[in-house]
Amino acid sequence: MSWLLSTVTNDGKLLGADWDAWVMLGWAGNVLFTSRIFVQWWATERKKHVVVPTAFWWLSMGGSGCLLVYGVHRRDLVFVFAYVFTWIPYIRNLLIHHRMKRAEVQCAACQKFSPGTARFCANCGANVELLREAGQ
Repeated sequence: MSWLLSTVTNDGKLLGADWDAWVMLGWAGNVLFTSRIFVQWWATERKKHVVVPTAFWWLSMGGSGCLLVYGVHRRDLVFVFAYVFTWIPYIRNLLIHHRMKRAEVQCAACQKFSPGTARFCANCGANVELLREAGQ
């Protein structure tokens, strides 16, 4: 079994690197940041049109946050400036999504939700403006 370990490690280093908590944080950031693409791809395949789910923005924030902290720890200005402002569009998109969800109206006929700007239910075609006027 030691022969297998020696093929992966060199001088006690896994893949030639010293693995400490900071390196693990950097890799966690990379995994989170990369996984957002697979989440978006999966959501798009399910809906059969381009979709950017909120999980994409949360993973983007988590991944870039980890990489920012890693960059600050390493005092690497390239890392710091690459991730210091990325949280602004991520938070903005989450706020817009939250605002849109809060404005949705529920159809009285089929109980499905439609955007707050819709005049008719996307599912059954009922007039949702009449629902708004009635206070529902």
